Amino acid sequence: MVAARLGADGILTELRGPGSTYPVGGVVEVLVASDDEDAARQLLSADETEAALADQVDSAMGAAPFELAAVARQRWVALLTLALALALVWAGLAAHAFS
Repeated sequence: MVAARLGADGILTELRGPGSTYPVGGVVEVLVASDDEDAARQLLSADETEAALADQVDSAMGAAPFELAAVARQRWVALLTLALALALVWAGLAAHAFS
């Protein structure tokens, strides 16, 4: 999800982890170019801040927990779909580059 979020803002990433094709099943490193490091940190920090503020607003407005869970589930599904699509594109590009 981190790689998908950064990619959505034009920051190229490289994933490293266990496994040869898809880095899943353990610790996965998300690498960015040194020129993009500050922008990536700021973007991810802003996302954390926005999420915290959204939780406070929802609590203050009295949003029911099941409504928040449904919204969170929709966000997770959307982010996971985006991450899967980006991983497949990245794998296809890598396979094409090495063939």
